[in-house]
Amino acid sequence: MNTLVTGGTGFIGAALVRALVSRGDRVRSLDNGSRGAVRRLGDAVKEVELLNGDIRDSTAVVGAMRGIDRVVHLAYVNGTEHFYQRPELVLEVAVKGIMNVIDACVSCGVGELVLASSSEVYQSPPRVPTDETAPLSVPDPHNPRYSYGGGKIISELMTLNYGRHHIRRVLVFRPHNVYGQDMGWEHVIPQLALRVRKLAHASGELLELPIQGTGEETRAFVHIDDLVKGVLCVLDAGDHLGIYHVGSAEEVTIADLARRIGHCFSREVRVIPGDLREGSTARRCPDISKLRALGYQPRVPLSVGLPPTVRWYDEHADERPAD
Repeated sequence: MNTLVTGGTGFIGAALVRALVSRGDRVRSLDNGSRGAVRRLGDAVKEVELLNGDIRDSTAVVGAMRGIDRVVHLAYVNGTEHFYQRPELVLEVAVKGIMNVIDACVSCGVGELVLASSSEVYQSPPRVPTDETAPLSVPDPHNPRYSYGGGKIISELMTLNYGRHHIRRVLVFRPHNVYGQDMGWEHVIPQLALRVRKLAHASGELLELPIQGTGEETRAFVHIDDLVKGVLCVLDAGDHLGIYHVGSAEEVTIADLARRIGHCFSREVRVIPGDLREGSTARRCPDISKLRALGYQPRVPLSVGLPPTVRWYDEHADERPAD
């Protein structure tokens, strides 16, 4: 396959590119470098055609799409702080990006479009574990937090409705709280790791860590290696117009996550509850039975994947961009 990955040097994009190259795909990456890093491609960089361009630039997208059989659309603005601080940018990239991708697929005759959506489309899901039939929601259009989930909902609607008539095969996958080394700086695991690291350097054995919320809020984290395997299952066996959760069923509280991170620094952590930011979700865990039916099985539990992730952030803490 000739595969284009938009956002191909991002955290998820680069991991997927490496996997596709190892399977023998001819891979092209389109990325503007805003959050991507070519180093993430490792040795696979020698086999990848790297294009620098913005997903909002229709000319760049059409140029990247020529000669392509399949596009995996990952280019997006991620990171919770961005949702609150730059919601207009999040939505611009979402809406212009998906429109440009669809238009280019149609004009260039690309047969397969795979969209990376998000668990954020549910906001506060009505049931947990949550399956793919749960209703999508934007509870409050005034809350900038929902710019991210709203943009993903728009992207899904565009992909599925245009794909129904104009693209041979369309697939949507919804990642749930992906983590791993070099994942960026704006996510809960890197942020907690750096905060615990700072306390560990300044305090004794017991670290008191202020957090948002009570600490009983939950997430189910999926390691990047499992995420990629899940996406490959979708590519290989997913149904046209199918929607699939890619994640883990291992649900943990944020307080437990903080304690586990503390143990990575040989410290005990006691969380100090605080106000939960408006728009935050109290509980999130996917039902992954639909993807399991395609052969997916997560292999990296949090106990295995978290320590090397925390170690990476400990060793690279000085590389964190200035606020």
